[in-house]
Amino acid sequence: MSAVIGIGVTSFGPQLDRTIVSLGVEAGIEALRDAGLAPGKVEAGFFANALAARLFGDTTVGQSVFAGLGIEGVPIVNVENACTSGSTALYLAHQAIESQSAEVVLAVGAEKMCVPSLGLIDSGSTELDTQLGLVTPASFALRAARHAYEFGTTPQQLALVAVKSRRHALLNPRAMFRKEESLEEVLGSPLIADPLTRSQCCPIADGAAAVLLVSDRIAAGLRRAVKLRAIVLRSGSREGGVDLARWHTDERTAALAYERAGVGPEELDLIECHDAFTIAELLHYEGLGLCAPGGGGALVESGATALGGRIPVNVSGGLLSRGHPVAATGLAQVHEIAMQLRHEAGARQVEGCRTGLAHCMGGDQAGDAKSCTVAILCR
Repeated sequence: MSAVIGIGVTSFGPQLDRTIVSLGVEAGIEALRDAGLAPGKVEAGFFANALAARLFGDTTVGQSVFAGLGIEGVPIVNVENACTSGSTALYLAHQAIESQSAEVVLAVGAEKMCVPSLGLIDSGSTELDTQLGLVTPASFALRAARHAYEFGTTPQQLALVAVKSRRHALLNPRAMFRKEESLEEVLGSPLIADPLTRSQCCPIADGAAAVLLVSDRIAAGLRRAVKLRAIVLRSGSREGGVDLARWHTDERTAALAYERAGVGPEELDLIECHDAFTIAELLHYEGLGLCAPGGGGALVESGATALGGRIPVNVSGGLLSRGHPVAATGLAQVHEIAMQLRHEAGARQVEGCRTGLAHCMGGDQAGDAKSCTVAILCR
């Protein structure tokens, strides 16, 4: 196993005066300070970014970020894996520790998406659809329609995911959207792809997050260390055909993570999942085993996944309200879980939590995800 001893995250949202490098450095500095560790102690680094090469022509950004942190001369690897870029960097950091090639590894993910010169400004717009083909509301709308057809999921149940997300984000000072929206306001916002309204689609954002991992030997005796019990990375599969009402990759990835961590979904105290659209969160409930297939709508309606409920989901505000700077998202999810397990989350603290799960998913391929990660952490 490995352990998280340092975490850092920037505010998410349009930051027009910032660069990818400055965002990554900010998150990295915070993670090092959180751990009380000097930059020179880091033995390897993994840097996640999905869009810089496409938007700015920048490559090997990681070396610039780590140089800004005062970390040079060690192995630094740049990672691109769609929305799971950040969690893939963490997976590789964990593998480096497991293979005993390093004992102190820093994973950083940063994204710069709000770029006025490219028309990428408005957090509520879908400009990125045409500019990059990255956000795919139509495919998620098809999933929502299929789920409604098979299981009777209602527009109100879908909208409740966004209502919950906005309420949680009110308690997160680094979230992008910090204003409540009523059920009526979510349903009444502009239609993007029927039945998904704008409030049910995640916004583009600028931001960065960082996680410092160490070996169990180094973590021993550190009071605030959080164990990374398991982290699993899987790619999608066309085996079994396309089923728009469920994600088999979620199920396969989660099953292996539960097996490796020695826990089941009933033992989880909180979850951060990839709620790029409201229907995604409902499907992830089911894929992660929180309820039976088709039960996601009823689960959110019951209040079980809200702060104070049986299994709170996305108390950070999630992608829908915290924002979704693509390569930072997976590490930001782990940041939230680690903060919660340390009982340092303030007003949004999940009381008594000891085990948490971070789930991320990236890309779309023939009706399945291109990549999926599940990490399970505990105190």
